[in-house]
Amino acid sequence: MPEPTSPPSSRAGVLELLRLFRDDVAAADQYGAICLDKARAVEPTLKAFEVLPIEVARKPGPLSGIPVAIKDIIATADMPTTNGSAIYKNHVPAADAWVVERLRNLGATIFGKTVSTEFAWRQPGPTVNPWNVAHTPGGSSSGSAAAVAAGIVPLALGSQTLGSVIRPAAFNGIVGLKPSFGAIPRTGVHPLSPSLDHVGLFARRVDDVALALSLLAGSSDSDRHGEPLPCFHVDIDHGVVPLQRPRLGVVRFEKWSQAEPEQRATFDASIQRLRDAGAVIEQTELSEFDRANWNAVNTILLSEAAVIYSDLVARYPDRTSDHLKRLVATGNALSAGDYLRAKALQERWREQLFAELPYDALVTLPAFGEAPRGLQSTGDAEYCAPWTFIGAPALTLPIAFGRNGLPLGLQIVAPYRNDHRLLCTAKWIETILAFDSGSPKIGAESHFRSD
Repeated sequence: MPEPTSPPSSRAGVLELLRLFRDDVAAADQYGAICLDKARAVEPTLKAFEVLPIEVARKPGPLSGIPVAIKDIIATADMPTTNGSAIYKNHVPAADAWVVERLRNLGATIFGKTVSTEFAWRQPGPTVNPWNVAHTPGGSSSGSAAAVAAGIVPLALGSQTLGSVIRPAAFNGIVGLKPSFGAIPRTGVHPLSPSLDHVGLFARRVDDVALALSLLAGSSDSDRHGEPLPCFHVDIDHGVVPLQRPRLGVVRFEKWSQAEPEQRATFDASIQRLRDAGAVIEQTELSEFDRANWNAVNTILLSEAAVIYSDLVARYPDRTSDHLKRLVATGNALSAGDYLRAKALQERWREQLFAELPYDALVTLPAFGEAPRGLQSTGDAEYCAPWTFIGAPALTLPIAFGRNGLPLGLQIVAPYRNDHRLLCTAKWIETILAFDSGSPKIGAESHFRSD
């Protein structure tokens, strides 16, 4: 048996853990069990998991010893995949999703299934925000974001069709990455809207999501939307190389005035710090894109989701939510012309938006402010959806706390398929802002705060 060792900090990131494990085999062997003990201790209150793992033994590979939580719309052949729905309560898929199989081959520990809203749409699950249990963790990747924020796992998979990675990452004070559309194959991921669905990542540092994407990006013949990214390497000792003096376009959008005052103030203060540190920063309006994207992205989502879920709603009216029923009814009321016009706009903006902008990245809000109070809504996706619409890579960083002591974020967006540039820019911004949200006090139920 390995000698006992001091457990890693609950804030340790993937690269930090891999460096530790390289020199401390005992720590590597014990870490999965430590994470499982913590999950069991806080799960009665956090409610981030549908299923916790039984086996956490370390396996060989580049991600050996790293527990990865899996959103429960992503298929796992050795544990149930419920899709957040009573219909699939006991469903165990015949095969792993492409991305789960890749993680296993990389030596990662598949650390259970995290709570998703119903079919990654709007019916919330029971997960609470680890900073304050009276507030939503966001959605639809609710459990994945909360599990990383709570220090249970250093890495988790989510998905985004409108704002389901970026928004919960911001609400939970962690890093969320939505790669370019098609960067990670979605084979085995339950669809909501195939023209918009992305597999995404949650972690604690930019370097951590960068390493994960460098290892998980790929293509699959069974995902016709796949578009392999240019390869890049992340050094475990140094992470990605920051892009010095980036050229940044600041996007506020028309609804800027509706953001919480603290969110606007911290955003503006962060922009000034980046300018003072040498970034070249300009305001850009994108007014035509701002006016067009929300209606178009919802037209695509509703139309495609109606095709996928109409039969399910008809067959299981007692086991599908009003949210899903409205989704189907609204989508069925749209015409083929509505859908085709929205798809044409999607292609136009994907090709043209960044071609006309002289920036390494855009910076904007990830949400309108702190996580809303209550668990009935997972928040507003309007600041996330434009980038999902065109498939551009987007990342959010924590930058401050709001008036209720909940995290606030900054969203960074780069041109389609320029994920490495996004990560290098985000690493520079992370270094300059140097904000550490710390950890929610979740060691026991009595440590959770509720206002």
